[in-house]
Amino acid sequence: MTTALITHPACLGHENGAGHPECPDRLRVILQALEGEAFSALLRERAPPATPEQLTRIHPAPYVDAILAVRPRPGEIVPLDGDTAMSAGSADAALHAAGGAVAAVDAVMEGWARTAFSATRPPGHHAERQEAMGFCLFANAAVAAAHARARWGLRRVAVVDFDVHHGNGTQSLFAADPDLFYGSSHQYPCYPGTGAASETGVAGNIVNAPLAPGSGSAAFRAAWSRLLLPALDRFAPELLIVSAGFDAHKADPLAQLRLETEDFAWVTAELLTVARSRAGGRLVSVLEGGYDLAALAASAAAHVTVLMQA
Repeated sequence: MTTALITHPACLGHENGAGHPECPDRLRVILQALEGEAFSALLRERAPPATPEQLTRIHPAPYVDAILAVRPRPGEIVPLDGDTAMSAGSADAALHAAGGAVAAVDAVMEGWARTAFSATRPPGHHAERQEAMGFCLFANAAVAAAHARARWGLRRVAVVDFDVHHGNGTQSLFAADPDLFYGSSHQYPCYPGTGAASETGVAGNIVNAPLAPGSGSAAFRAAWSRLLLPALDRFAPELLIVSAGFDAHKADPLAQLRLETEDFAWVTAELLTVARSRAGGRLVSVLEGGYDLAALAASAAAHVTVLMQA
């Protein structure tokens, strides 16, 4: 078994406006980086659109309908808030982004892949149940977790997140359910303002490791080794989903953590170790942030290289 790479051209059609950091080139550079000979064994699949049933396990139907009804004219950008917007291709991109995360779950549960990487956009971890924000329209990782329970009968599902920004959406969707786990390392203080260590969920199922601006590899690895990985192991998930944001890289312009490309390879290997011992090796990765194009491409390639070793 190997790694599935799940993506769709529709995800290149989402535009936030000129100069916006969450741009189609983010996905283009990742896919270009994964075209090399080292990645020839990837199982390349097209992301299907998420179905209404899959989306409404997380988001109320009126919210889903409202997002999908935003269909601007070609070239027009409709802002949803100060950070988040939609273009003519955004609704379709959002459907395939959520559907890619769902398809990644199916790939590892069906057993034809051990791990899967959903390389799609827009990202998802800031999306609340009834609110788009932080470049995110649908909560892709949470939709995937709900699908794992509904279709595959899993009970305990974990999402871990190494994006530089705290995944407030995922946390809010998981906090009241003791059989869902959310663990995150992130810069704090930083957008969106959530993610304090004191935010622990209904049963200690939320674990936050806030990192001060300027923190680098040592602080990041310590947070995962001492806090997040042991908590994840104790939770003993049946499936591990990774919100894979690469904007904690030292080259990224949107925050001030100082990670190296090798740190993303390291944390991926550590997460695979937990997945092997607790989840039958099943690990799904879903693209979140990362806004320096060169750093993003290199970091995503390092991440997938390790996933292929599962």
